[in-house]
Amino acid sequence: MKKNILILTLFLVFLAALPAEVAVAQVNTPPDSIEPYSGKPLCAPAIYLSDPVDCLPLGPSQHLTDLARKGITLPLKPLPAATPPDSLNDVPAKFAKVNVSWPEQATYYGSFEDAIAGNNPVGYLSGEFLYVSYIDAREFNGGHYLQLKDGRWLRASPTNYVRYQGLVFNHTPANAFGWIVDSTYARSQPTYMAPEVGEVLPPEKSVQVYDIVEADGTQWYMIGIDQWVERLKIRAIKANPIPPEGVDTNRWIEVNLFEQILSVYENGQLVFATLVSTGSEPYFTQPGLFQIYNKLEYEFMRGSFTADKSDFYSLEDVPYTMYFDQARALHGAYWRPRFGYPMTHGCVNLSVGDSNWLFQWANVGDWVYVWDPSGATPTPDRSGTWIFLSETTCSSGTWTGANLTYGISRTITTITVHASGGICFITTPSGAISQSGGMNCLSRACR
Repeated sequence: MKKNILILTLFLVFLAALPAEVAVAQVNTPPDSIEPYSGKPLCAPAIYLSDPVDCLPLGPSQHLTDLARKGITLPLKPLPAATPPDSLNDVPAKFAKVNVSWPEQATYYGSFEDAIAGNNPVGYLSGEFLYVSYIDAREFNGGHYLQLKDGRWLRASPTNYVRYQGLVFNHTPANAFGWIVDSTYARSQPTYMAPEVGEVLPPEKSVQVYDIVEADGTQWYMIGIDQWVERLKIRAIKANPIPPEGVDTNRWIEVNLFEQILSVYENGQLVFATLVSTGSEPYFTQPGLFQIYNKLEYEFMRGSFTADKSDFYSLEDVPYTMYFDQARALHGAYWRPRFGYPMTHGCVNLSVGDSNWLFQWANVGDWVYVWDPSGATPTPDRSGTWIFLSETTCSSGTWTGANLTYGISRTITTITVHASGGICFITTPSGAISQSGGMNCLSRACR
């Protein structure tokens, strides 16, 4: 026992004889670790967007800070937006699909009695894509017979249109946002190998986007904590309230062809955004800067792109039409079951409710900026193509003078119109041919 006490006393005397800095180093230096010792404690779990100086923002704090830099804070903040009034979906017109395919013909009759008996036809309608607007409907032997606005009767199928609507914003959101376009589950990581998480995400669900990464040959969109959706299932934009080059007012419409999203800006703020459908190959909606040059609450659109008219379409009472680029227009599309995909002949299709909102907001002369951030949409030579004939009828002849307007301000000196079956084949001096229909021979080449 005495021997042990002596050894301990000698050890303490040895330590006392060491230099002070050596003793401190031996006491304070921790064993080997991943992080160098700094003398600071860990910070309390919180978001630290700047150096807290007196603590280390590691562990939970680092995770929360990384999320905050992507726009994610807990609890999650909603978009500064709301759905427009549902009443915007309600229009006076009722629509029906004519179920014939080229070269079959639908038959017009002068009365309901003649229609159900098949007697005394007064006209025919043929084509590939046909919709009518009607004022009365009756059933007979399982069939629907409709009275049109001109009094004629036709057998067709009444239809309902989707009541999808975009978002009205009270200020520009800080994060990117968008919509799911096809039912899907999110995955816990940006890879097809990661497990699916949460509930199914339905089409037209609005989401915020906090990050975008490339993996597995596609883009992945982060829509929440550990929630990633592949590009195929989502469309999204980051709002940009800076006017495009050439816009000289404080209000404009932007059409993003890659994302299939239309957004509206006013006074430096995003005020509206929604999914749309634009032109598909080869009838692209052309990139460029345009102005709305005509607004029509209801429009009759019809036309064809083949010599035999086998693809003829006829669409009555197309709602809330705003022409901006020759024959291309923003308008409601009651025949579209969904949006977010290129599907048109060049026009920008909106839901009925969204086109109503836009029609009420927009003025003739407002700018429309169409662009494709992917660069995939071709931009061909725009000279000598579509013509708008003002205050004329669709009849054959050669037209000259200032009443021939191209787009919003350009004029064409001479064209030749060949009228055939209600379709105008228009030839310019450069030889370009377009097709149109309607009372004033407006080139309606898109739908």
